[in-house]
Amino acid sequence: MVPILEMRGITKSFPGVKALDNVTLSVSPGEIHALVGENGAGKSTLMKVLSGVYPYGSYDGDILFEGQPARFAGIHDSEARGIIIIHQELALVPLLSIAENIFLGNEITRRGVIDWHETYRRTEALLAKVGLDESPAARVDSLGVGKQQLVEIAKALSKKVKLLILDEPTAALQEYDSQKLLDLLLEFKAEGITSILISHKLNEVGRVADRLTVLRDGATVSGMGRDEISEARIIRDMVGRDMAHRFPARTPNPGETLLDVRDWCVFHPTHADRKVIDGASLTVRRGEVVGIAGLMGAGRTEFAMSLFGQSWGQRITGQVTLGGKPVDLSTVPAAIRAGLAYVTEDRKALGLVLDETILRNTSLANLPGVSTRGVIDANRERRVAEDYRTALGTRTPTVFQKVVNLSGGNQQKVVLAKWLFTDPQVLILDEPTRGIDVGAKYEIYAIVNQLAEQGRGVILISSEMPELLGMCDRIYVMNKGAFVGELTRAEASQERIMATIMAAETGVAGGA
Repeated sequence: MVPILEMRGITKSFPGVKALDNVTLSVSPGEIHALVGENGAGKSTLMKVLSGVYPYGSYDGDILFEGQPARFAGIHDSEARGIIIIHQELALVPLLSIAENIFLGNEITRRGVIDWHETYRRTEALLAKVGLDESPAARVDSLGVGKQQLVEIAKALSKKVKLLILDEPTAALQEYDSQKLLDLLLEFKAEGITSILISHKLNEVGRVADRLTVLRDGATVSGMGRDEISEARIIRDMVGRDMAHRFPARTPNPGETLLDVRDWCVFHPTHADRKVIDGASLTVRRGEVVGIAGLMGAGRTEFAMSLFGQSWGQRITGQVTLGGKPVDLSTVPAAIRAGLAYVTEDRKALGLVLDETILRNTSLANLPGVSTRGVIDANRERRVAEDYRTALGTRTPTVFQKVVNLSGGNQQKVVLAKWLFTDPQVLILDEPTRGIDVGAKYEIYAIVNQLAEQGRGVILISSEMPELLGMCDRIYVMNKGAFVGELTRAEASQERIMATIMAAETGVAGGA
């Protein structure tokens, strides 16, 4: 079969680094082709070369699409050929409607005026195709992340897509939404649409991919047909070594109660009559990793943010003790002084100042720690940043590198460094490995274990059940703003957690 896409000898360099080194990629018509590799392996860079984000002339090598040379000067050229890329960070305008977003820059007009009747008619047809039951007039900021992802796909379909590129499309999705999106890819395959799927979720890759290409350090390492694909082989090729155990070993040795939260209640920040967290109680002991499981909308992030300096919600009530003493958590600075730290689920929007350096981001939450009489000591700030770069294994030539240029795993290490520099007693981790590869995940897990071994407490919120089961000593199960179950490591399983959630939904006793 003649490939629909061939990329031959693609080499792309940036100042001081070769991002792609003689990469080859061949994709057959109508297949789902997975592209995998560690953060920084070059996957997104390769797709930006293909789609014209990096234009012809800025790289070496050749691209053939449908047998013809592809020399795109920009993304409009690639879209005109039917190559559509959906980036990991969704490119939607929140305050515009679904219809306006789908046809933005590609408006349907009649005599120079937008034809809204036809725009809405076509939007309804596209939404039906992707299985999204929403009004074309609905604003995008009223939709959840899963639905926004479907709007992006509908937008791609409006451009008569031949090759659909999806960069980490399920990174921010719960399992149900992820499965729905993967089913959609299989439907597109049946219709003859070719897809390239970039993903760190190897179980998803194994489910839908017809073929797979592995990149490592900017070079093509291996290719696999469907019958050859296995998680063990993918991991070995990605990281250059076997990973017999996905989670580093730790012998739990919890001490006395460190954090005690009692009857925590939180109301919505804009809907004052809506109680989001309802009487939640939780304990964390020294040296213990405590997980919080739950479906999207269960209230896990809202609980964590409200606890951390009341940074979310209003009319917050409840009692909190740390080390047996009541603490003031009324503001973020007060929570930091008390010994709490919070690693947000959205590192790019809330965890980092992307256009600042590693050095500045590291010291951001504890400026007094690098200051003398209110003046920042530049040498001390640099030493601190260098120490954490070394301790956490952040891959960067200098702490003066802007964090926007780092891979997802290394960005997450900078966020961790920022909060570790505050010397917290309890560290709340909200989706700490979202969007990062298996190798970087292992390194994050090792840091969590080190914190526990130092006698600190860790609260781990994750949508990945294997992560909770592999890392946590106890797991609280959350549903509709309340903790509905508590499981020890020995008791916990994916089935037990889901049974606890379902029992709470139906009001049937049991499950926990």
